[in-house]
Amino acid sequence: MAIRVRKSKDDYGTIYRGHEGQWSWMLHRITGVAVTLFLFVHVMDTSLVGWGPEAYNRVTGIYENVLIRLLELGLVAAVLYHGINGLKIALIDFFPRTVKNIRTVSFVFTGIFILAMIPVTIAMLQQTWDLYQMDMIWGGR
Repeated sequence: MAIRVRKSKDDYGTIYRGHEGQWSWMLHRITGVAVTLFLFVHVMDTSLVGWGPEAYNRVTGIYENVLIRLLELGLVAAVLYHGINGLKIALIDFFPRTVKNIRTVSFVFTGIFILAMIPVTIAMLQQTWDLYQMDMIWGGR
């Protein structure tokens, strides 16, 4: 006769708890979708060249907006994170033993991302600030 054993929650696997690998997986998917959506928009606005320079300039003039410049910073962050995380994934694929130290590897690659974003953020925010000051002086374009 079989003995019935009472199972606990731990017997059924872990519940999502937000470990480094899970956050990395989620951010990699989100940044991939964000970059793909941007590429779609980029192809669309570039195709406006066929309608003439006036149409192209009118649509791309929206990029001279402070909010859009901040979104561009987010785009650069998404591309940079997606690329660096892709290198981490490739490292794990080529050297499977690195999975033993996945937490350290994740922190190292996150540090690389942060260090790479510092000069990019400074440069892009400086340009955004200059644009903001020009808008304040000239009252828009």
